[in-house]
Amino acid sequence: MLALAAARLGFDVGVLTPEADSPASRVASFTLVAPYDDPQALAELARRCAVITFEFENVPAGVVQQLAALGAQVAPGALALATAQDRVAEKSFFEANGVPTVAFAEINTVKDIKRALERLSAPAVLKTRREGYDGKGQTWVKGVDDAAAAWDRIGRAPAILEARCPFVREVSVIAARGRDGQVADYALTENVHENGVLRRSIAPAPAADTVRAEADRIAATLLERLDYVGVMGIEMFELPDGTLLVNEIAPRVHNSGHWTLDACEVDQFEQHIRAVAGWRLGPTRMLAAVEMLNLLGDEADDWPALAADSSARIWLYGKRGAKPGRKMGHVNRLRPLK
Repeated sequence: MLALAAARLGFDVGVLTPEADSPASRVASFTLVAPYDDPQALAELARRCAVITFEFENVPAGVVQQLAALGAQVAPGALALATAQDRVAEKSFFEANGVPTVAFAEINTVKDIKRALERLSAPAVLKTRREGYDGKGQTWVKGVDDAAAAWDRIGRAPAILEARCPFVREVSVIAARGRDGQVADYALTENVHENGVLRRSIAPAPAADTVRAEADRIAATLLERLDYVGVMGIEMFELPDGTLLVNEIAPRVHNSGHWTLDACEVDQFEQHIRAVAGWRLGPTRMLAAVEMLNLLGDEADDWPALAADSSARIWLYGKRGAKPGRKMGHVNRLRPLK
């Protein structure tokens, strides 16, 4: 979708991916098939591209530094990528910059879990520090007696223990920052997860003006402090009193912003290309209210019926192999704005 947006703006896109025949490769000008940190591939990418970006936060942060050393212009920068890749670093960054988040503790041993539970109470959620997503790499710790088993369940990897959050719903904001410091926010979005995977997003989320303003303030703070260029997804918990606690950031275009493809003047993918290319950001005004539904696993096989539905705007990703719970596409259903 980034490659399609860039092509529409007149850019030629190259892709570096370890996956042969990737979805992006089929709509790009050229593809380099190699590990993300392959020195020769990175040198070739730097030689052929005027600007380089990424759409996957598990690309090693050192890759951005290698590309910069080769003289490439990369956005977002290494700081944002490294921060998002380590949950302890991420939560610590939030605290250091006045962004509210859940109480947490760094975990390296079973003893750390037991000590942290004295402060955080049980149940608490134990997450690997790195590479977990869509509910992977995390488990609930029911109490001190469950600490050792929970440690085993996440593979005894360096982790973070987070206090249970009594939220009423999960929301997110998609925000962009240009090279000139201009910031643009999309409407607050309400998200519903199933089994740790985003199932649907509703925009605009019904919310008090104070809640929307706080979400925008948080987004602007994070973008500025990270010296960020591009689109970022910011996931938050809303408490009963309207307080927002940031759960995590995604330094890229985000699944909870896929609704922008059909409901906004400029969608998040075009916005990201504008930002990294040094263009002025485009308008984020909504043209319609929308509900996005992720198509998981073999649900995408029902594309004939979805394509025949006049209320549905269907996006299929062209991934090979429909595994249970894997995001294979999404559908946007539009309705008039109130």
